[in-house]
Amino acid sequence: MSASETVAPLVLVGGTFDPVHAGHLGLADDARRAFPGAEVRFVPAGDPPHRPAPGAPAAHRLAMLKLALAGRPGITIDTRELARLGKSYTVLTLGELRAEQPRRPLILVLGADAFRGLPSWHRWTEILALAHVVVAARPGDPFDAVLPAALAPLWRAHRTPAAADLIRAPAGRIYVLPTVPRDVSASAIRAALARGGDAAPSVRALMPPAVWDYIANHRLYAG
Repeated sequence: MSASETVAPLVLVGGTFDPVHAGHLGLADDARRAFPGAEVRFVPAGDPPHRPAPGAPAAHRLAMLKLALAGRPGITIDTRELARLGKSYTVLTLGELRAEQPRRPLILVLGADAFRGLPSWHRWTEILALAHVVVAARPGDPFDAVLPAALAPLWRAHRTPAAADLIRAPAGRIYVLPTVPRDVSASAIRAALARGGDAAPSVRALMPPAVWDYIANHRLYAG
């Protein structure tokens, strides 16, 4: 792809967003800093294959995501995995997006743990043919010190230290994204809300106010 043909990349952030919180939004900001001009697209999973069923129904998770992203230009939502029957396999989503936009750089953002677990994913060896992979690693986390035997050769062959390399081609590179440390997780939020009492308000600052209000109004995650 020549400089004159460069297309703004599409950065994909998947997850259950159960609920969406400051860590998710911060990751989107990290990606936008690394790839200026990119569209960041949140892809909520309908039936995630590698974790238990979400605590909130899809309609609620989507509503909270819309509230969290209101007023944040350049960040959109892709609902295809919520509409698709069966497991929310990432390779199917990437295949659909690649068919829709053959030349656009697609950038799949994964946490370090998810990256290490790639060999357990459905048709995982096809992912780099469809998209780039960006590993969002915590500062100082030597996540690549012990990679699965099946993943290590892929890491060595496709890793690049330059974010710009991901803009020059539609797919095929692995890049480590510098991230800001954020001590927040959806599981901890759900646990605090389930305990109730003084625990519930303690997580209020970890999500946008509109999301907190939505959870309270619909009594989501209550024990």
